Amino acid sequence: MTLLQSTSTNGREKRSVGRCYQSLWMMLAISAVMLGGICSRLVYLQLIDGNHHRQLAENNRIRIVPNQPVRGNIFDRYGNVLASSKLSHAVFLWPMAQKPQQWPATLEKIAPILDIPQDQLQQRLDRYGYDSPMPLRVQRGITPEQITALEEYSSQLPGVEVQVEAVRTYPNKEVAAHILGYTGEITEEELDKVEDKGYRLGDIVGQMGIEAAEEERLRGKWGGKQLVVDNQGRVLRMLGEKPSVAGKDLQLTLDLELQKAAEAALGGHQGAVVALDPRNGEVLAMVSRPTFDPNVFSRRMTDADWEQLQSEDHPFVNRALQGFPPASTFKIVTTTAAIESGIFPPDTVLPTYPYIVAGGIEFWDWNRAGFGPLDFPGAMAWSSDTFFYQIAQGIGEKPLIDWTRRFGFGSKTGIELATEEAEGLVPDEKWKQEVLGEDWFQGDSINMSIGQGFLQTSPLQQAVMFAVPASGGYRVKPHLVMDNRDAKSWRESLNLKPETVEILKEGLRLVITNGTGTEMNSASIPPAAGKSGTAEAPPYESHTWFGAYAPIDNPEIVVVVFGEHSGLGGGKFAAPKVRQVMEAYFNLKAIRSGEGAKPQGSVEKPEAETEEN
Repeated sequence: MTLLQSTSTNGREKRSVGRCYQSLWMMLAISAVMLGGICSRLVYLQLIDGNHHRQLAENNRIRIVPNQPVRGNIFDRYGNVLASSKLSHAVFLWPMAQKPQQWPATLEKIAPILDIPQDQLQQRLDRYGYDSPMPLRVQRGITPEQITALEEYSSQLPGVEVQVEAVRTYPNKEVAAHILGYTGEITEEELDKVEDKGYRLGDIVGQMGIEAAEEERLRGKWGGKQLVVDNQGRVLRMLGEKPSVAGKDLQLTLDLELQKAAEAALGGHQGAVVALDPRNGEVLAMVSRPTFDPNVFSRRMTDADWEQLQSEDHPFVNRALQGFPPASTFKIVTTTAAIESGIFPPDTVLPTYPYIVAGGIEFWDWNRAGFGPLDFPGAMAWSSDTFFYQIAQGIGEKPLIDWTRRFGFGSKTGIELATEEAEGLVPDEKWKQEVLGEDWFQGDSINMSIGQGFLQTSPLQQAVMFAVPASGGYRVKPHLVMDNRDAKSWRESLNLKPETVEILKEGLRLVITNGTGTEMNSASIPPAAGKSGTAEAPPYESHTWFGAYAPIDNPEIVVVVFGEHSGLGGGKFAAPKVRQVMEAYFNLKAIRSGEGAKPQGSVEKPEAETEEN
């Protein structure tokens, strides 16, 4: 009995020990698996993904504080400030200050303060990315009230900061707006094109005019500080600093006072004014109406600002660089083509008529009566259409088109604002076939001879045309950036015959003393020469032109005024405005030389009041 009990006890003990060993091995196996997993994860984190996590850790404690460069100033030819920078407040977000899922609550709080839809803020932050230590600007030029509101909620707005930055300012407001342009935040489309040049989302760049054309020179180079911060964002120490490099200043050929005078001359009329030096192509003034105030892009834009900028009159369009039919001013080119062709000698005299017939179509003179026999100077003075119709019939389209292109029409002038400049249009048979599916007819040459038909030229191109007789036969390259190179480097000879130049000068002078431009025959300016033009633009009022240069013995300024749908005729609408600009120019010249403002020349009595086509 005792033996059986002992045997049974030993069996139970053996089974118990076996179970203990089994549990132990199982625990060891589980521990080994867990330890292996941990070791594998550590290997992955340390060796495979270590660089990534080290970078995240660094970014969480190291903050980059960028130092924006001050944009270069822009001055006129006499050192007057046209564009500079001033200090303003802006709101920035630090993407890494919060987790992505935490940002919506913060954006919900600041959206009404900044008056920006929350979804717009969210889209910008998503586009910028959450792993960048660099700040993202979300609003510029905030008000003192907005600054106070953000400071009151600062403890609830981690990663939201108000910083002082330099913003662009234009002290003369609308004056020279189309030349200067404006600055604004780079768009996503623009960023895709220039990201390799170091630009980032939120950077301020030139968006139009000289600001855009000379962006590389004006922008400067960013600097910044690398700071170590704690988990509350407090600065512990600075690791390094790279100073920013200011942009280079820029001096333009513009004369600010003359620019103001030109803007006052055009007033509220839609159109353009161009004044340049015919000796070297320096642009002294360039006006386009309607216009805008570039300062609106450096501050928070109001609904009224936006409505004005979206006007159907297109205030952003620089009309000085856009193409319009040149009308009778173009008779300068027709006269040149006629004499240079050899078909019509300088002393040519032609009868004029109420109209001529070509291809069964009647082409009328503007006065509906003709002017009797005229030579080239007389035809220019009275702007006889039928005289130049006969010239076109005699030389044909090829010499006319060739000389049109030699004067620079149909191509960009080379001015710095190339992206905004239209080439204009010099039609020919190929163009007409491709666009209209028609042959070139004699009537096309007739219309072109008086600057009508399909021909399109800009006010700046017109100024270059007037500079040809003013300079004695040279075509200048207009430019806005001051350059001290010799005038010869800015012009090229058209190799005109001396008699051609003399005929042009005689005819353009006669326009003012006896013809359609007697509004310019004033003692307030030196003796000048010029030409009027009126282009039909049905069903609207006519476009009007007047271009002139002075003094006639040594020209130093060309002025062209263009009135878009102004009516009245070039001699009545545009000529007085040209005279007003010239009066300002010569008065300023006298004041600057210490002579004081005074009359400049004698008056030759006009023979008759006229209004040309």
